[in-house]
Amino acid sequence: MSGRWFDDLAVGTIVQHVNRRTVTETDNVLFSTMTMNPAPLHLDAEYAAQTEFKRPLMNSMFTVALVVGISVPELTLGTIVAQLGLSEAEFPAPVFAGDTIRVETEIVSTRPSSTRPDTGLVVFEHRAFNQNDTLVCKVRRTGLMHRAPSGQAQERGEA
Repeated sequence: MSGRWFDDLAVGTIVQHVNRRTVTETDNVLFSTMTMNPAPLHLDAEYAAQTEFKRPLMNSMFTVALVVGISVPELTLGTIVAQLGLSEAEFPAPVFAGDTIRVETEIVSTRPSSTRPDTGLVVFEHRAFNQNDTLVCKVRRTGLMHRAPSGQAQERGEA
């Protein structure tokens, strides 16, 4: 298990995630078609060539799913009870096939659960950048996190 317990997630901590991912046209086509999104801006190269982008855009829902997924091994793998919500999703720059995405996460807030003493709520802000260090996605995610079993909490601040 590589995730962090609620007790290990200090507000202000920033984690630079190790994994990166170069996104592909196949990722875009599969995700868009599996999620029933027929938007030609994602699937039709001829259509996209006539837009300001000149080529297909990666589906933004794929982007946000990838961003959250990249964060899992170092934050929530084995330590999350449930994802409770996403908010404040922003896509300030487009993502195209061939872009390499890296992610950093900041712990924005934490509070013990008022109804489940063995858990706490954490708000993560995930920020994704392309290979040119351009911010391409920012999203806040709330997780219900397990508290550390007795004697297992450890501070791993990486700010």
